[in-house]
Amino acid sequence: MNIIKTVGSSGQISLGKKYAGQTVMLNEIDIGVWIVKLGRFIPDNEKWLHRPDVQTDLNEAVAWAEENSPKETNFEELEARIK
Repeated sequence: MNIIKTVGSSGQISLGKKYAGQTVMLNEIDIGVWIVKLGRFIPDNEKWLHRPDVQTDLNEAVAWAEENSPKETNFEELEARIK
């Protein structure tokens, strides 16, 4: 949904009363282009990353990646193993 707002003389815009007192993160991705994310230091759409079960999986994945260097994949060999 597109909403047209006018920036006031003080440089402010209002998002509306339903957002009053809430924390937002602003990300200027280009001159005059902003992304606004509602949250409490962690954007709402990234909170799932902080669930204990996800944290455990992420920690295990990072530990594995630190101990296992990337290597070339032989696709023919991989295909043979799958069949």
